[in-house]
Amino acid sequence: MYLTTVRTIKNIGFVSTRFHGNDGVSLETKKWDDVLIELGYNTFYYSGLSDWNAERSMVVPEAFFGDPKVRSLHAEIFDAKTRRRGLTADVGEIKGLLKKTLYDFVNKFSIDLLIVENAFAIPMHIPLGVALAELIAETEMPAIAHNHDFAWERQRFSSGCAEDYIARAFPPRLHSIYHVVINSEARHQLAFRCGISSIMIPNVWDFDAKPVEKDEYNADFRHAFGLRDDDVIFLQPTRIVARKGIEHAIELVARFNKTAFGKGRGKLLVSHPVLDEGDEYFRRICDYAAFMEVNLVVRPDLLESQRQLNSTGRKMYSLWDAYVHSDFVTYPSTYEGFGNAFLEAVYYRKPILVNRYAIYAQDIEPLGFQTSTIDGYITDAAVQDVVRVLSNDEERHRRAEINFAIGQKFLSYEVLRRRLPFIFMNFGMVS
Repeated sequence: MYLTTVRTIKNIGFVSTRFHGNDGVSLETKKWDDVLIELGYNTFYYSGLSDWNAERSMVVPEAFFGDPKVRSLHAEIFDAKTRRRGLTADVGEIKGLLKKTLYDFVNKFSIDLLIVENAFAIPMHIPLGVALAELIAETEMPAIAHNHDFAWERQRFSSGCAEDYIARAFPPRLHSIYHVVINSEARHQLAFRCGISSIMIPNVWDFDAKPVEKDEYNADFRHAFGLRDDDVIFLQPTRIVARKGIEHAIELVARFNKTAFGKGRGKLLVSHPVLDEGDEYFRRICDYAAFMEVNLVVRPDLLESQRQLNSTGRKMYSLWDAYVHSDFVTYPSTYEGFGNAFLEAVYYRKPILVNRYAIYAQDIEPLGFQTSTIDGYITDAAVQDVVRVLSNDEERHRRAEINFAIGQKFLSYEVLRRRLPFIFMNFGMVS
């Protein structure tokens, strides 16, 4: 199925709609990038929005799914039942621009292998996916499709007039593409729906790295966010989209605050303000938090992907500062491709509440993690377990150490160190 000619590989090009901020795809790409650099490869980046190394990046605004023209096309493609004649031409115009710049990227950095980050999986940017598929078909460029979530996993992609585009590029069936998925269910579905074989590489974390700790920089974190020293901070480390189930976190905090241990001290801090799917759900959780009398803290003006000063000189805190100062992590998602935030909480040794979404139950829970769990709704038992772990330092420490050891064994960078060279060998490539 894959190329058999021996090739030398040195320069690797990552391609995505964005390498920016704290979204899951960017975070996971950075981990692959870390390991590939460690293994001696040169890495470069093509995207529509980036805060990565500018000297190694090519940024084309039209490659970002949030570009106004792209967003308008996307809305029309998935809202309309039939395609107007000019829509195909509009898609083709952007596709042509992107394909030219992709060729420029490959030539400028002498790319030997492309790693396509989710742009072949979820059709957020149809012109980019089609442009990539055409470039790879025309050049037989070796490529890894790193697929985080597919079109069939999102209801909003089940209607519209994009059937032929999805068949061509989401995902494409080309002999020089090696597909990687992040969970076992995606592997099964990719084979069943598309006849495409793949390898599973779960999301990972660098458990050997030194974590951010309480220090002089973040000493005033609580004060900056309007939180008291005796508040119990529940951290929801996700974007504000409906599948994250943030209303469950709000209910948990509301019920916790009515317990003898809680006594109204619980506050919910949401880390990611990005509204990729509109602001209707954001308004819903704000209304629900007010109804449940829960203090909901959303401060995009204070949180960034890393510590920095903003344009006015104001101090910005990182996501990791939020983990350091939180007491408990809520992860009540109804669906996740794997679970970056879960690994982050394990790494920072925080107790966690998890809604047993399918991939967690299938791929993560069997490893033996110790968490508070729910099955679709908050229960008295779950609230009592949260109180137990927060009120008992010994139990909190026990769970944290068990979880960290499991993560280090099964979901560390060592997984990438073993499996990425294996993929290159399947391409007939040598470093």
